Amino acid sequence: QVQLVETGGGLVQAGGSLRLSCAASGRTFSTMGWFREAPGKEREFVAAIRWSGGATYYADSLKGRFTISRDNAKNPMYLQMNSLKPEDAADYYCAADPSFVLSITRARAYMYWGQGTQVTVSS
Repeated sequence: QVQLVETGGGLVQAGGSLRLSCAASGRTFSTMGWFREAPGKEREFVAAIRWSGGATYYADSLKGRFTISRDNAKNPMYLQMNSLKPEDAADYYCAADPSFVLSITRARAYMYWGQGTQVTVSS
């Protein structure tokens, strides 16, 4: 059974940092990513990583503040979020696919999803 479990969300003040983790089990993946969904908005791409080789991709607006990484030995994928802003508040979702996803920013390209973890940023 495939399972993606996100942890690390919470409340942080603007300017602060959080690190999200995504633990995957049940199979191996070629592409993993993070998406976020704020109330009343569509789910949007945050970042993605290729498990083999470690190539990373970011939403243009988040480059420089967010860093995606993975730990091959221990499985988890991480999202380090720095200099958080109130507009970063959202539910953050881990996504994964066993294939080399081409449309890496499209949520529909990913087969598996976690339940999400909430990030709240106070101003």
